Amino acid sequence: MRRPARRPRGGGQGEGFIWFAAQDWWYHNQAHSDFQLMRQVARSRPVLVVNSLGLRAPGPRTSTRPGRRILRKLRSMTRFLRRPVPDLPGFHVYTPVMLPAYGRSGAVYRFNAWLIRTQVRVAARLAGIRGVPAIGATIPTAWPVVAGMARSTLVFNRSDLQSAFPEADGQWVAGLERKFLTHSDHVLYVSHELMRRDSSLVGERAFFLDHGVDLDHFRADGPVHPQILEIPSPRIGFFGGIDDYVVDLDLIEQTARRIPDASMVLIGDATCSMDSLTRLPNVHWLGKRDYRDIPALGRGFDVAIMPWLDNEWIRFANPVKLKEYLALGLPVVTTEYPEVEGWRHLVRVADSPDGFIDEVRRALADPGDPEPRTQSVIPYSWAGRARALLDNAGLLDTAGHQDEGGR
Repeated sequence: MRRPARRPRGGGQGEGFIWFAAQDWWYHNQAHSDFQLMRQVARSRPVLVVNSLGLRAPGPRTSTRPGRRILRKLRSMTRFLRRPVPDLPGFHVYTPVMLPAYGRSGAVYRFNAWLIRTQVRVAARLAGIRGVPAIGATIPTAWPVVAGMARSTLVFNRSDLQSAFPEADGQWVAGLERKFLTHSDHVLYVSHELMRRDSSLVGERAFFLDHGVDLDHFRADGPVHPQILEIPSPRIGFFGGIDDYVVDLDLIEQTARRIPDASMVLIGDATCSMDSLTRLPNVHWLGKRDYRDIPALGRGFDVAIMPWLDNEWIRFANPVKLKEYLALGLPVVTTEYPEVEGWRHLVRVADSPDGFIDEVRRALADPGDPEPRTQSVIPYSWAGRARALLDNAGLLDTAGHQDEGGR
């Protein structure tokens, strides 16, 4: 493995950043923290976001709807290097051509890592990244690629316990996570629970970053989308990815059945069958919607819900949507998860299905004052999170400035 080049702390403005994301810009939620952070970083330096390298090869035994997943990744590869945000010329997104070599060793595995690494180096050059870049990664499967790349610093964004992803080889992914945890210069966390779990291995290299919120986008005082107004009120709402390893679909169904006079509005792409929900007369699934429309849709909710499953993934998660809901001024009802602890004064937290449904009823009857909710998230702009990331990694310019953007 090549010994990575190092640069002293305090790297100047303009030092390039290569970031291996856990999502794909072209078909995942563009509100994901990878994209939010790097859009802000790109205000001061060239950024190359490498779309997700995945955690497993899609197939009937390893994933739901494998054909759809394969097709969308192939389409993503055909986009090559793009600058998708017109007012951010320094923000580049790239999907490398790669082989589905997951959890394997030998010549094919090594060739795949070399193939991706070679493409990323060329893409970085085309993106205006010169010299030795800073490298960050959220997806653990980037390790075989990153290990052979020179870098000024290595940041591991420990945003989730990826080895708990039910469709992946957990033992193999855990080994890659450990490589990043051992060799990274800085490890960022959004979950105190996960930070505590890793403390003996990471030590002082750990930094609690937390998630942010797009304050300009998620404003409580904007218009309500006309499509929402066509749905009878009161409305119980959820927006985000509908994945059956994260979202408790049974709880959503129970809630819709036991509060039949309210409309259940679900907004987001689903990786599982929605038939048992959509056959209910008061359930309205709007499917995946453009990120630009989400706030206007969400403003039509009377209560926003976070019905999470009780599993390892959620235990170490910190859902971005909590701050988005609060920024919209919405009353929020959630199931228990550790990172909600600091928000209990603003959020209704239930520890059972019956308790969850009761809290939804109470929130519908007494939504409370939205002002404390909107005020609570003002310190959490994505610009502030990006500044904290750069500061922790020693990448702010000598004057300590990073364009804050937003409000």
